[in-house]
Amino acid sequence: MIKIADLITPERVVCDADVSSKKRGLELLSELVAERDSELQSTAIFNKLISRERLGSTGLGHGVAIPHARIEGMPSACAAFIKLREGIDFDAFDQQPVDMLFSLVVPEHFTDEHLQILARLAEMFSDVAFCRQLRDCTDDTALHGLLVQWDSGTRGD
Repeated sequence: MIKIADLITPERVVCDADVSSKKRGLELLSELVAERDSELQSTAIFNKLISRERLGSTGLGHGVAIPHARIEGMPSACAAFIKLREGIDFDAFDQQPVDMLFSLVVPEHFTDEHLQILARLAEMFSDVAFCRQLRDCTDDTALHGLLVQWDSGTRGD
């Protein structure tokens, strides 16, 4: 099973990002994912994320969104996470502003894996105490540490 630590690096985690719209949030996530691989362009990632949002918001509710996409030519799954300074409108089903965005980008052929990772992320972000810990973080390193510890069995619950 793919772990969160396999998906995200410290360079793709941003704490207290100053983002004022859904579009800018998706742009920032796309830029963070694209930094990982020179073959991927942030514009292509952004366009895939936007296309997915047009099908229906990836806002889970309770201030969390998981924008995701499958991309042709992607070598492996990767992710980026931003915690916003202020919540933004993300068309979430509960109509609450979103202040945490976890973007997942996977290879085109990842169908089952894609769904398994999304289910794992939904489980992670349904943990109210864990989300509070994320929101209380004040720097990128601590935020990354919490994310990778979540499914390693070393959480400080």
